Amino acid sequence: MNIYVGNIPREATENAVREEFEQYGEVSSVSLIKDKYTNMLKGFGFVEMPKTAEAQKAIENLDGSMLNGRPLTVNPAKPKTENSNNNSSRRYNSRY
Repeated sequence: MNIYVGNIPREATENAVREEFEQYGEVSSVSLIKDKYTNMLKGFGFVEMPKTAEAQKAIENLDGSMLNGRPLTVNPAKPKTENSNNNSSRRYNSRY
């Protein structure tokens, strides 16, 4: 199950996030999203847990929990839509 994690402190590491989630079960991957220009964390990321029951328990227990003084937002990740990050239709449709 893919889990969205928001409000992650900029100084957090993938290992720190992994340790929080491993309290509830196996973690297959952690991906913290970084700005492509500054390489700084954007404050959110995704955790993949293979067992749904363990993932649900992690979501229930970690949503609102503190990491480096900031309350985490933890929810099931929404699936990518076909149009995500694709502004081409808006970009080229002129009103004139």
